[in-house]
Amino acid sequence: MIFGLESWLAGTLFLCLLAAIVFEFINGFHDTANAVATVIYTNTLKPWTAVVWSGLWNIAGVLAGGIGVAMGIVYLLPVELLVDQQVNHAVAMIIALLGSSIAWNFSTWYLGIPCSSSHTLVAAILGVGVAHSILPGASGTAVNWDKAIEVGSSLLISPFFGFAFTILLMFILRWFTKGKKLFEEPKKKEVPPLWIRAILVFTCTSVSFFHGSNDGQKGVGVIMLILIGLVPLQFALNPQMKLPDVKSASTHLATELSEIAAQSSASSPRAAEAALLSSRFTLLARQLDDIPNNVANSKFEVRKVIITERRNLDRFEKNHKFDLTTAQKKNLSFHKKTIVSATDYVPFWVLIMVSLSLGTGTMVGWKRIVVTIGEKIGKQHLTYAQGASAEIVAASTIGMSTFLGLPVSTTQVLSSGIAGSMVASKGLKNLQMGTVKNMAIAWLLTFPVVFMLAGTLFYLLREFWA
Repeated sequence: MIFGLESWLAGTLFLCLLAAIVFEFINGFHDTANAVATVIYTNTLKPWTAVVWSGLWNIAGVLAGGIGVAMGIVYLLPVELLVDQQVNHAVAMIIALLGSSIAWNFSTWYLGIPCSSSHTLVAAILGVGVAHSILPGASGTAVNWDKAIEVGSSLLISPFFGFAFTILLMFILRWFTKGKKLFEEPKKKEVPPLWIRAILVFTCTSVSFFHGSNDGQKGVGVIMLILIGLVPLQFALNPQMKLPDVKSASTHLATELSEIAAQSSASSPRAAEAALLSSRFTLLARQLDDIPNNVANSKFEVRKVIITERRNLDRFEKNHKFDLTTAQKKNLSFHKKTIVSATDYVPFWVLIMVSLSLGTGTMVGWKRIVVTIGEKIGKQHLTYAQGASAEIVAASTIGMSTFLGLPVSTTQVLSSGIAGSMVASKGLKNLQMGTVKNMAIAWLLTFPVVFMLAGTLFYLLREFWA
């Protein structure tokens, strides 16, 4: 038996994980085509060399990219609020999330329209969360709206960032580059000079690596939602955590907050908030004692408490950042980090599974999006400078977003960068407005369509099946 599950539940888990792999596979050939379009259309690398190279660096990006973005996805839809003792409810969540995301991604790929997998997944998550709020007996919306606003801002701003900074970079290149070779359209089947090839291979590699580090983590986040929802006893808490350290951190936080309350004016909001948080972390330390006893619901309940109190502590620190001493801030941050290690983790086999899915997907079905990027955004053939500028901006944007733990769309950033490079060369008249219009429509429709599809599917499954 897998994870000690009964056969039917193990089969359900397998099918859900397979759906997540399919999502990441489609993400691979949908998004990473953006990275190879420039090296293919400038004759820098042959198509199959480019896609295999890009696939390998996507795999490396997933393995080296950390888990910040993955945890952002997990906390965007707090699975603890959606899942109860009925496994069917967790399955309903997973089917709604992945079914709507896969359907939209595959449809836009088939039509050759660059579309954001990130945008799609976030819309599906919010659709499920809002649909949960209208279920009978539901209390509030199961969405972390603070995180949703943060993620939404990242997805909204990044295309404009890609467009504007690519134009700026093109002008800088024209100003400081004396030769014209970089701005010439490649001749058919003519291999560019070695120095240009080196630049373009480097930018392609960078986009591929950072795509893996960011987009790959979205697949990791989805799989963690599946594992936590279906088998919470095994995955609700990090099996590698040092339980005594986590319990000690909870006790220290309770003590620190109690001291803050005592040092504050008895009638001040800070005193009341600190005292309440202190009592809650004291209770958490007691709950951690149940973990070794393998009480069926203890891990899932402890996870709920850790996540809830972490948010409360974050809010407390934010509200009183000018009232707390440097030592108090340092102590709170240190002990909070230890407690969070119990919930913020990813098994290594999940990283391997996602990296292989994304990397393999890169090598399949790439041509439709490559043709759009290379031929249909601008009226001129992609030049060396345009390809390099768009990819430098895209790699920088994605890398910074990964560092900040925010999901960002490779498709939107690079496509807007290509559009910006075309505008920098000959103005708006250099854009193929039909393609730009289709991309804009897909961008505008993605959220409402996937939001409604995921929400409706989740509601129907919960009401009439689960």
